[in-house]
Amino acid sequence: MAKRQLNRRQNWRIEKIQGERAARAAKRESSAVEALEGGDLGPEQLGLVIAHFGVQVEVEAQEGELKGQMFRCHLRANLPALVTGDTVVWRAGNQGIGVIVAQLPRKTELCRPDSRGQLKPVAANVDMIVIVFAPMPEPHANLIDRYLVAAEHAGIRPLLLLNKADLIDDQNAPALNVLLGVYRQLGYPVLEVSAHHGDGMQQLQAQLDGRISVFVGQSGVGKSSLVNSLLPEVNLRVGPLSEISGQGTHTTTTARLFHFPGGGELIDSPGIREFGLGHVSRADVEAGFIEFNDLIGRCRFRDCKHDREPGCALLMALEDGRVQQQRMNSYRSIIASLPESSY
Repeated sequence: MAKRQLNRRQNWRIEKIQGERAARAAKRESSAVEALEGGDLGPEQLGLVIAHFGVQVEVEAQEGELKGQMFRCHLRANLPALVTGDTVVWRAGNQGIGVIVAQLPRKTELCRPDSRGQLKPVAANVDMIVIVFAPMPEPHANLIDRYLVAAEHAGIRPLLLLNKADLIDDQNAPALNVLLGVYRQLGYPVLEVSAHHGDGMQQLQAQLDGRISVFVGQSGVGKSSLVNSLLPEVNLRVGPLSEISGQGTHTTTTARLFHFPGGGELIDSPGIREFGLGHVSRADVEAGFIEFNDLIGRCRFRDCKHDREPGCALLMALEDGRVQQQRMNSYRSIIASLPESSY
């Protein structure tokens, strides 16, 4: 059954109700902050946002006697929206409650458009994006390339991770070898692991140690299983593949940061499963295809679309094998999906 389309008045009413609820929540939060600041608060100190719960965030103390302890913190009204991974200045109150007074600048941030198309950050200070895929559901180069463009645009190191390597067989091995071969040839780091059997997990852990990482990838590729294998005490719920679609089911509901025993952190969030590229420009997409770096600007025509134009540097590179057809197909698909304003 098709989803019922809401008319303009219904949409307006929904937005009005949501706005009123947000205003009431903000008023309650402001009163709570005033009450806290009217009491005894500790000195300003550094903290790390571990999770986000509506108008409050969970902060881990990063220094002093409270280091390592968790506090449910309120936000001062003049602060921007915080996300998991943010570093903040906060003051402790009583009974595990505190107030955030400032946000430190972000080194990097991952963003995605919200339901209204407005760009919103979903994680901060990330060092590495782990792009997870598996033999089942069947991996698509175009989706992987979209993640790679997003990683390059955010200035974050990518790692390609083939999970469920135990499911490789004579039927899917040829296509997987071709897929992985393209990225290995380009110099991207590629790992093959099995969260179920433990194969390759030590090599993955070595890549994650000392960094703040996020896992991205379509549902069903085993992201929660990877987290459970790396951090057994977390015990995230694992969703089975749908018998009808062959796709996985979403299991993560709240963004949260986890610590590895050997150092480094992992952010697991439903907002990072996938993020569109509607906010990037054509030049951003071209920069995300690293094999294009020495070719862009060398076409005969300045406004070359790299389609059928004579003297196109990309088409000549495609013909002599310096650019793979798989990557060229992805590039054209991504460019075609961009809004006209991005050109």
